Amino acid sequence: MSEFKRIPPQQAQTLREQGAVIVDIRDPATFAALHISGSRHLDNHSVADFIRAADLDAPTVVVCYHGNSSQSAAAYLISQGFTDVYSLDGGFELWRTTYPAETAQGTHE
Repeated sequence: MSEFKRIPPQQAQTLREQGAVIVDIRDPATFAALHISGSRHLDNHSVADFIRAADLDAPTVVVCYHGNSSQSAAAYLISQGFTDVYSLDGGFELWRTTYPAETAQGTHE
């Protein structure tokens, strides 16, 4: 079984530019206020649908506030059959300071 990898914002940005799926597990109001452009919000209610519809081999980057909760979520995705999963070190807070122009508002992209 493979394991997820912890990556810095720079590597996440490279993966994003190559078409990786970015999933944000922060609470819905925080996600709506500001998130990585093109990311998708996931919570306990939407994760099953996401998994059913996902390409399990597509690179997937999990984002939380500071890079802690995303590790558990990344491990969960690996356990569900995903093969190329990453946890964003420093979370959205580090992303926001590294790539402020690569953020968006709203509930959907």
